[in-house]
Amino acid sequence: MVIAWLPLLGGCGPQRSTGPVGSTGELPDQEVRNFVLTETDQGTPVWKLYARYAAMYDARNSIVAQAVRVDFFDATGKKTSELSAREGEIDQMSRDMTARGNVVIQTSEGTRMSTEELRFLNRTQKVRSDRQVRVERAGDVLTGIGFESDPELKHYEFKSRVRAQVRTGTGGLTGPQGGKR
Repeated sequence: MVIAWLPLLGGCGPQRSTGPVGSTGELPDQEVRNFVLTETDQGTPVWKLYARYAAMYDARNSIVAQAVRVDFFDATGKKTSELSAREGEIDQMSRDMTARGNVVIQTSEGTRMSTEELRFLNRTQKVRSDRQVRVERAGDVLTGIGFESDPELKHYEFKSRVRAQVRTGTGGLTGPQGGKR
């Protein structure tokens, strides 16, 4: 796997901090506007992260990014889903990411997942959350606490307190207790 980051239309390097500092109050080693980070497998993109702003903290091997979007691709390089979040923190070694704030994954097939915090595990290509998660597909809505899936939301699992609202063949809704709504 190859990883590359590209600053677009912005400078990088030590400068006065114009963005947020880390939780310890430390200043970033580098700051970049319009940040792009790409993971490839033999030249084919696996995922591509875009952020309005990113700060690199070398001592903790971390990149903190704001206004994050991650495009996920299949083995042929076709975009399959898109994650968006208010902010993300990327481990520079493992390339795992924690996304926070209005986290949404929208697939090209129309499935939508939303939560407040989600971890992307790069090695296994899985997304996980221990928070409340909502998945919407073709009018059906599933909610629960704890979630694991592939980024394309094809194979997902809720961990607990699962509730379903499923459309019937006539367009009505069946609620969590099986009654019509």
